[in-house]
Amino acid sequence: MSTLHVISHSPFGDNRLSSCLRLLGSDDGLLLCGDAVYALQPGSAPLASLQASNLQGRLFALEEDLNARAISAGETTRAIDYPGFVALSLNYDKVNSWL
Repeated sequence: MSTLHVISHSPFGDNRLSSCLRLLGSDDGLLLCGDAVYALQPGSAPLASLQASNLQGRLFALEEDLNARAISAGETTRAIDYPGFVALSLNYDKVNSWL
């Protein structure tokens, strides 16, 4: 069963991102929104963790949140808008928000 994991908290404030990465299955996706997009800052430890997790084609970030924080999605992350988020959530069996 595939799961879309949604994280909205900064990776610098707690360990949600690292916990999520440990639990990700091979068919799971990860969406960064809100302050979680700070994980995509070049040279950061969270970005290194994301890159090491082999998430090609399964790592997404909300475009609005990227733009609000002046962060680029980079090569391994697909930026999506809110309608894209809704469409993406329908591609997975369930959605898990890391509150």
